Amino acid sequence: MAKNKTIVVKGNEITIFQGVLSDYISLTDIARYKDAEHTDSIIQNWLRNRNTIELLGFWELMYNPDFKPLEFEGFKKQAGLNSFVMTPKKWIESTNAIGITSKSGRYGGTFAHKDIAFEFASWISIEFKLYIIKEFQRLKADENDRLKLEWNLQRTLAKVNYHIHTDAIKENLIPKELDQQQVTFVYANEADLLNMALFGMTAKAWRESNPNAEGNIRDAATLEQLVVLSNLESINSVLIHQGLSQSERLVQLNNIAITQMKSLVNSKQIQQLK
Repeated sequence: MAKNKTIVVKGNEITIFQGVLSDYISLTDIARYKDAEHTDSIIQNWLRNRNTIELLGFWELMYNPDFKPLEFEGFKKQAGLNSFVMTPKKWIESTNAIGITSKSGRYGGTFAHKDIAFEFASWISIEFKLYIIKEFQRLKADENDRLKLEWNLQRTLAKVNYHIHTDAIKENLIPKELDQQQVTFVYANEADLLNMALFGMTAKAWRESNPNAEGNIRDAATLEQLVVLSNLESINSVLIHQGLSQSERLVQLNNIAITQMKSLVNSKQIQQLK
């Protein structure tokens, strides 16, 4: 699970994390704005409302194929009665809901998908909800700017190393008599050499294992993998100039990939980019 993030709304810190579907916002933190000593009671009072149960149920019907509609209908009939009691745990366990979740630990509490959390904030205070949306949008804008910077950096590295890599292939691996189709095959073959060294499979094997995924094997790579891939392209060009065979280069590149990945996954600098 991704690292928790926070926004500060009118002096109140609100925790956000990447959940099953998009961002989940702490209902506990939002409730603290109204009464810091009784956050659980505030959430339970909100859950007792018929409008709340309908909101939660309709949201689950839209996004959760494993939701239990019969249990939802039962709760909807009871909602609003003086005898009706609802807690996040009861809702989650009875209906198999995913729109609301509970977390334990230092940053624990009740969290909800942003669609639901904004509605809860409206129930607490319309003004407070508007401030939450404003700060949430600011957070997402900052994240988008960071992702664009990362993407441009990786794109620049990839372009530079691509030319180094392809020039080495032209000079050392492609005999003059090959036609264009054969030349293309050699490039694809070298690309899969790097894929094997880093991912342990070819691009075709990845597509077969991930038929519903968008993009290709490299589009699904982590930031650490993209950094190592960029390095492998440069190193491979050197090994090509040295006259090593593909099998020899694959062994060396795989060893390098393992070493660099071990280093990067423990790098504080890389973690700060996430």
